[in-house]
Amino acid sequence: MDRLINIDNGGTLTDICAWDGHDFSFTKTLTTPFDLSQCLFDGLTKVSREIYGTENLPELLHSTAHIRYSTTQGTNALVERKGPRVGIVTDSAGTVDELRRSPEQRALFDDLVGSRVAVIDTAADDLDGELVVKVNRLITDGAARIVVAVGDTNDGREHEIRSVLLRKFPRHLLGSVPFLYSWDFSTDRTPSRRIWSAVINTFLHPTMERFLYNAEHRLRDHRVRNPLLIYRNDGASSRVAKSVALKTYSSGPRGGLEGTRALAEVYGLKHVLMIDVGGTTTDIGTVTGGEILTDRRGSIAGIPISFPMSNVESAGIGGSSIIAVADGAITVGPESVGAAPGPACFGFGGTAATITDVNLLLGVLDPSTYLDGGFTLDADRARAVVLDTVAEPLGLTLDQALTAMEQAYFTAMGTAIAPAVEDADETTIAAFGGAGPMSACGAARVAGVRTVLIPKLAAVFSAFGIGFSDIGQSYETDLVDTTDATLAEATADLLAKAERDMFQEGHSLDECTLSWTVASEDEHGATVDEAAYRPGEPVELVAGASSALTLVVTRRMNRIALPDGSFAESRDPEPAGARTVLGAGGRAEVPVYTLTDQRPGATAAGPAIVEGPFFTARVQDGWSFHVTAAGDLLLTDTH
Repeated sequence: MDRLINIDNGGTLTDICAWDGHDFSFTKTLTTPFDLSQCLFDGLTKVSREIYGTENLPELLHSTAHIRYSTTQGTNALVERKGPRVGIVTDSAGTVDELRRSPEQRALFDDLVGSRVAVIDTAADDLDGELVVKVNRLITDGAARIVVAVGDTNDGREHEIRSVLLRKFPRHLLGSVPFLYSWDFSTDRTPSRRIWSAVINTFLHPTMERFLYNAEHRLRDHRVRNPLLIYRNDGASSRVAKSVALKTYSSGPRGGLEGTRALAEVYGLKHVLMIDVGGTTTDIGTVTGGEILTDRRGSIAGIPISFPMSNVESAGIGGSSIIAVADGAITVGPESVGAAPGPACFGFGGTAATITDVNLLLGVLDPSTYLDGGFTLDADRARAVVLDTVAEPLGLTLDQALTAMEQAYFTAMGTAIAPAVEDADETTIAAFGGAGPMSACGAARVAGVRTVLIPKLAAVFSAFGIGFSDIGQSYETDLVDTTDATLAEATADLLAKAERDMFQEGHSLDECTLSWTVASEDEHGATVDEAAYRPGEPVELVAGASSALTLVVTRRMNRIALPDGSFAESRDPEPAGARTVLGAGGRAEVPVYTLTDQRPGATAAGPAIVEGPFFTARVQDGWSFHVTAAGDLLLTDTH
């Protein structure tokens, strides 16, 4: 069977979505930060029970063609600054100033690199001695990994330095410090982007390497024939050994964007704003005219990098973000309690309040049905933490504190969304992730958006979206001129790399689609021209610009098919009960509806609670909901 399994590993929960060509099976499990491969196998075991009626992990694994895996661990590590200290070896005293131009760059540089910068003279007679002294100083100052960034052009000086460092700091020594050479990592001629790309990759690499290889080794123990595929932020997948840590950053949101694009096509929506609310972050991206907004030179946390990236912003606002008091005001994030100890209501020893605790005490969440009844929430622990950390410091009653905390959360999320809203009347928010449906109405109202779409697979939507990815690799090389010989050499070099990599992926180039482009950048690194290229054709470069040849190689995989998403004739919904919820007018009973029990067209006004598979949607007062033909939930602000 050509079963496809997609996994999205988040800071608090890990989502698994399996597709057998006809039906979806999906589940969620708590992320295990002590061993991230454990939650992967916990989730696979749970989904095997969904499929077979009893746990049967071996049969599931051996009936699967591909397992694709994305993770927010890189995003979370950068948001929370959890990673190795990085050092830089450069030949320019102005490198630090160049890397610290903007406030975002200064903050990230100070946290990742700080004062660990060594400036060398590559023309010095005693280069070997100078390197040894200055690298030793970086290590003494705490550098666990070092980036070497020398020269404005790839003139071979970094290779000379590599030879020296390999002799003086051989890799076989215990405690040897890894080096990354910027020109090996990227041929981008804009120094700041190239160096920042190397620094961020260096920071993320050990975290990603450790658990991805561990997960792959555990799969091999089960004699899984096909390798684990890593889903990347460019929308393609590749095996662990052929993946770059930098490209795992924001990969989960890219899966959400692919799913959002599919929804936009099904519903005919012009402008869709994705908000993927996980445990640690809210990821915001845009689909316009059926296309995912992508930058040829992307950015991470406001830092320009050398590689393409979908235009996703990550805000430190999630279901496990800490809500606290600072200087007499309620703050939200960016620190997160993660899955361990998790929100106080999880009962794992958490001592900080989160929106999950707030929604439990508001009455939005049922303590016995969280994660479809697979996890019981502790209201007493949540109450004690909210009273201790927010209500008492501000002199508020419990209900006053809960209302203020919820509004602070809505404001934080809505403020993060607002910059991406160009025309509120033409914008639809697609809200998903475990915490998205609970907060979508409140955040949308702050951002001025009146329509929210919650897919029925909202709880695992990024994992679902990974199902639209193919196996792929991309390559880039400088073009110093466009003579036939230069173009032929550049083309042959990229083809050789592609043939090697795709062979290691298990495919030949004959099975792949090849896409060539030539792009030119001005002196400031901005793209001034980009056009498709066919090998053998003449190329005219932009005068005074630097140019590059790019090859993207894609091996198409099986794709998920979506049901019809039309809107059905309105009908009364089928209630499943009622729940007492704290609203603007105090506590009152509101109807509860089970999404999977509703017929297409089911429509009602808020306030209401809609329970979906592994998620709870709050329809606030002044909003209405409509169940589409595909079983998705459309919310409209009627005020």
